[in-house]
Amino acid sequence: MSRRKERTPSPERGRSRALRTWGFYLLALTAWVTVVLAVSITGFLLCRSILWYETNPLYQLLNWIRDYYFFVLIAAILLGWVVISYFFIGRPVRNLELLLAGAEELAHPTDTPIRLPEGMESAEAQLNQVREQALRDARAARDAEQRKNDLVVYLAHDLKTPLTSVIGYLTLLRDEPQLSPEMRGRYTGVALEKAERLEDLINEFFDITRFSLTHLELEKRDTDLRRMLEQMCSEFGPVLAGRQMRCELDLPQELRIVCDPDKMARVMDNLLNNACHYAYPGSTVYVRAWEEEKRVCMTFRNAGATIPPEKLARMFEQFFRLDTSRGTRTGNAGLGLAIAKEIVEAHGGTIAAQSAEEQVVFTVVLPR
Repeated sequence: MSRRKERTPSPERGRSRALRTWGFYLLALTAWVTVVLAVSITGFLLCRSILWYETNPLYQLLNWIRDYYFFVLIAAILLGWVVISYFFIGRPVRNLELLLAGAEELAHPTDTPIRLPEGMESAEAQLNQVREQALRDARAARDAEQRKNDLVVYLAHDLKTPLTSVIGYLTLLRDEPQLSPEMRGRYTGVALEKAERLEDLINEFFDITRFSLTHLELEKRDTDLRRMLEQMCSEFGPVLAGRQMRCELDLPQELRIVCDPDKMARVMDNLLNNACHYAYPGSTVYVRAWEEEKRVCMTFRNAGATIPPEKLARMFEQFFRLDTSRGTRTGNAGLGLAIAKEIVEAHGGTIAAQSAEEQVVFTVVLPR
């Protein structure tokens, strides 16, 4: 814990360290000048107390130093200044080079942590935070790209099946003019069904393109949310009837909100579509809405298989499909909930999913 606390970046600590370094630098220079003066004075007094001979080489050297005492003193002080400055400046320069080398590693981050010398814990911690975030972003981008590529491959493969059926049945209608009205109606119905499936798959391609390339812009206006929910649930009537399901509404007498009605309708459409596809046949979808302080809350609840926590946490990821074996057959491209989340958050709201005891609940909270 103490190690983590030390590594916490702090501008105040950085300034304090810089001031302390400058203080040590000035103190070292002062100490060096004091030592040089003290040694020169002590040496001068010591040499005066000794009897020297002119033939002694040391006497000649000391005599020369005495004649050029001022220059020798300045030279000694300058030499010490150079050595001390190199010690105090050379180390930061080396640290800066290591810091730049660590920053260069961020261009191609690896799983190996960046290591810097002692005293650079704050910079090391910041570089490693950026490195870890870059690795997470790169992994997320690769996963999203892989899921999108897989989905496009699945959709492209599935385009062939309905297209082949449409061509086959239309060819039969063209080449067999003597077909009975019953068979002609049957073939026409199958061709229409396959053409509608083909349209759904093409719409999924458009969803992928729009989600990847466009920026979400809202056109807000006062909206009757109660009427919108009633209308959306009514539009899902045939789908619900096809699975022997029904929808129950629990709404206040009046429920208005400022939002983009077209995009909010898409949120409801995605949530109801999700409930229809993954609810038990013959069950009921419960839609409830109410006001709470300055917020509007909506819940969409259906009876269905309990979603495992690891999948529940990924429900709103791009191109994530709860059941990959059903994804392309049910028209679920793995974008509906991701788009719903983007729209809700653009309105300043939140969306969440819960699942327990064979109940799945989506909760949307919007500011009024």
